[in-house]
Amino acid sequence: MFSFWPVLKPEPWYTGWYNSAMDQRLTRLLDLLDLSDGETVGTSIRLPLALRDAAVLAAEMGLADSTTELTVRGLRDHLGAVAQRAVLDAHYRDHPEVRPDLAEIALIAAEMGGNPLAERPELIRRAASEIMQLSENPTPDDVLLYAAGLAAAA
Repeated sequence: MFSFWPVLKPEPWYTGWYNSAMDQRLTRLLDLLDLSDGETVGTSIRLPLALRDAAVLAAEMGLADSTTELTVRGLRDHLGAVAQRAVLDAHYRDHPEVRPDLAEIALIAAEMGGNPLAERPELIRRAASEIMQLSENPTPDDVLLYAAGLAAAA
């Protein structure tokens, strides 16, 4: 990690969120992902043939250094994503009041996607409220589609 204070060892990104209460295995996983010592170990994995062939082709085309680099990067990225999700889930368990509701997520999705419904948060909130009565597990996209229907009917 980059630090403006090279004398001090920078703390991992998750330190401010959790302390000893965080699962020790998750802490270890995050610590391992932060290491950049370069030490490697040989291993054998089974890849689907088409995936292996695609990696070889990508390396031949100069899109990646090697199939090993692609495999390592993919594994690191996926482990990082699931570890971040685990930290976020633990945070929501400890602080359920900060978990965004369906309307908030749909509104953010509309803003990020440039959807004109982002200018009508009250309509998105109404759509989220109504669709939750009609569907067991609506998604933010379901809310936006429902809100578009409400807007068209108005």
